[in-house]
Amino acid sequence: MSGIEILEVSLISAAVIGALLTGFAYATWFERKVIARMQARLGPNKAGPAGLLLPAADGVKLIFKENVIPAAVDKGMYFLAPLISMIVALLAFAVIPLGDPIQVPWREGLMRLGIADFNVALLYVLGVSSFAVYGISLAGWASNNKYALIGGMRSAAQMISYELAMGISLLGVVMIVGSMSVTDIVLWQKSHVWLILVQPLGFVIYAITALAETNRAPFDMPEAEQELIAGYHVEYTGMRFALFFQAEYINMLTVSALGASLFLGGYALPFVELPWFGDLAVLLAKVVLGMFMFVWIRATVPRLRYDQLMDFGWKVLLPLSILNLVLTAVGIVAYQNWM
Repeated sequence: MSGIEILEVSLISAAVIGALLTGFAYATWFERKVIARMQARLGPNKAGPAGLLLPAADGVKLIFKENVIPAAVDKGMYFLAPLISMIVALLAFAVIPLGDPIQVPWREGLMRLGIADFNVALLYVLGVSSFAVYGISLAGWASNNKYALIGGMRSAAQMISYELAMGISLLGVVMIVGSMSVTDIVLWQKSHVWLILVQPLGFVIYAITALAETNRAPFDMPEAEQELIAGYHVEYTGMRFALFFQAEYINMLTVSALGASLFLGGYALPFVELPWFGDLAVLLAKVVLGMFMFVWIRATVPRLRYDQLMDFGWKVLLPLSILNLVLTAVGIVAYQNWM
């Protein structure tokens, strides 16, 4: 890469990280507002207009809150665990395309709107996201607390169970487009049709497994407050506690953006050319729609029992994802023979 390209990637990376950290803060406000409306309450309304300054107030509170470190923890792993969760959450967003390449005055070619793009980008996302389990599992183990340990073990088993169904459900998209590049998948939808219409079962499986991968209700068993107090982060306070929730909400933003890119056309609208800020607005609208679905499900669907969660992952979602893969393969062969 040339110096200009390195500078461009660095600036885009800084902008994306800043947007994700800001998005995390206001995702908490958005969730509290939406759930409040669904329950006929007002929600945040004191700190600033419509409570918009509440995320800033929460951030200041957590920064100055005392960090209590239990005496018996494994300090190295205890400090490392929330950092792993946070870094992995940020890394997964790197291959999401933000818009069509644009012409800029300081270079001859077009500048890519996105951090990175390569031919195994989808594999990269699945690989990086699988590392999130280390942060949660290490937090549970290093805390030297039986409730935290059970929460970490639950998270590891849950992520392994649902990652398999998620990966297989996305293979149908790869087979249709013929590429694992997220940019190629978006461009294919731009010139053809949104893949949610071709892969409805794959989309449903992806949406359900995304809930489980982010430990969101009704799959929030690693935290289950009625059973585990707070699960894997029960011994964390202050900003270390906040890092786990930053990772959770940034993961929600990432899986929403990935789902939008793989099934809903990403930043593009079919057969419509938009300026770069229009591309960003379209992608943002689809991400907000994904976040709304996360919140809506949390407000309306009760938590599963742990045995129900595992049975559903292995006995329902996994067979359905394999069925979707077989049907996609048969459909592709039939279409090619017919053409």
